[in-house]
Amino acid sequence: MHTETSSIEEVRDEVRALVDVHDWLAVRRLLAELSVPEVADLLLGVEMPERLLVFRLLPRDLSDEVFSYLDGHDQDVILGGLTDRETRRLLAAMAPDDRTELFEELPGEITQKLLNLLGAEDLAEVRQLLGYPSESVGRLATTDYVAIRPEWTVAHALSHVRERGRDSETIDVLYVIGSGWRLEGVCELRRLILAEPEQRVVDVMEPVHASVSAFDDQEEAVREMRRHDTIALPVVDSAGVLIGIVTADDVFDVLEEEVTEDIHRTASVAPLRQSYRRLSIRDLYGKRIGWLAILLFVNLFSSSIVAAYETMLTEVIALAFFIPMLIASGGNTGSQSAMLMVRALVTDDVALDQWFTTFLKEIGVGLALGITLAGGAFFLGMFHGNVMIGVVVAISMAGIVLVANLFGMSLPFFFTRIGWDPAVASSPMITSIVDVTGLLIYFFVASRLLSL
Repeated sequence: MHTETSSIEEVRDEVRALVDVHDWLAVRRLLAELSVPEVADLLLGVEMPERLLVFRLLPRDLSDEVFSYLDGHDQDVILGGLTDRETRRLLAAMAPDDRTELFEELPGEITQKLLNLLGAEDLAEVRQLLGYPSESVGRLATTDYVAIRPEWTVAHALSHVRERGRDSETIDVLYVIGSGWRLEGVCELRRLILAEPEQRVVDVMEPVHASVSAFDDQEEAVREMRRHDTIALPVVDSAGVLIGIVTADDVFDVLEEEVTEDIHRTASVAPLRQSYRRLSIRDLYGKRIGWLAILLFVNLFSSSIVAAYETMLTEVIALAFFIPMLIASGGNTGSQSAMLMVRALVTDDVALDQWFTTFLKEIGVGLALGITLAGGAFFLGMFHGNVMIGVVVAISMAGIVLVANLFGMSLPFFFTRIGWDPAVASSPMITSIVDVTGLLIYFFVASRLLSL
């Protein structure tokens, strides 16, 4: 391939040079040698209107794949420069789920205009899919699958697969539908091929072991696909009618989005719904300032606590040396615990009703961690102060680590219980809470043991 000896930047420069001299045939040949992701990257590096010219030079099959690969904003830019005829062909070539995703991201006026360009069959598909709640499995579902009837013979079913399977997302699994298009079973293609031609489908099909409702959250499809180790799941409505399938490639996209959202939330950032490079400074500011302002007020409590014990710190100045160490240890412990628990809850490794047993386990973990760190804290306290300072620091360290561990473990459970994403229990939130509780524990222990 061309890209084995040239970087994408070199290819982009070559395409620009060929466009400047209007050597369209050479541009077309060069683009045909590239993979879909490489063509997409090249397009994004070319300014309009050259980008539109390059897109129009793509072979029809390649242009369809490249368009589906682009994100919603870039698709919108391409569509804005196409004629109605070109747009109609491009929309008709897209998979139903990709087409629905495009319509979700476009402004309503543009969406309506594009809907008017679709044929009757495609229009019915898109309107059906758009009728399901945002982030539901129904929005992911595609109608590009092969359905067979239970009364058919194996020979008839295989003939139907040859006729309809070419445009299907997958033919590894066939869906057996009865009257009213109700899902009655599934049949692996391998099982069908190995059966006798005169056998009926009902004799070789299997019960439906895994399916998802069109109204389920998309994360449910991720869990079911992982649980049953399958590449496709049937999607049914409340009456058991098969309305489509959801495939592994769609689930991988959802999984990536959910993980990205969790990462953003654990950093106390509102999830970015678009690519970072597409967001303005104002957008990024808005995503971050909310939690930072809330945590600022939480941290005011820490300042108030230090001010309240100003006299104690003046009398035993050595106590001030250990505040950063104690607070940091508590914050780190709480963040560790919260991250482990968020992941366990999201992956269903721990159920919501297992809070108490998990709490007891984390008491043991917190005590073990606290005692271990307290040993080191004791010697540091003794080195910078005296034996009593060492005892104060050690007991405070053990208490802070234990409390931080339990806070970090409990907050994800609490947020899940009230219907929030457990990832809201972010590291900055845990750290801010532990700052306050840690200082209270430290000064309480010091006032009691040092009689201040």
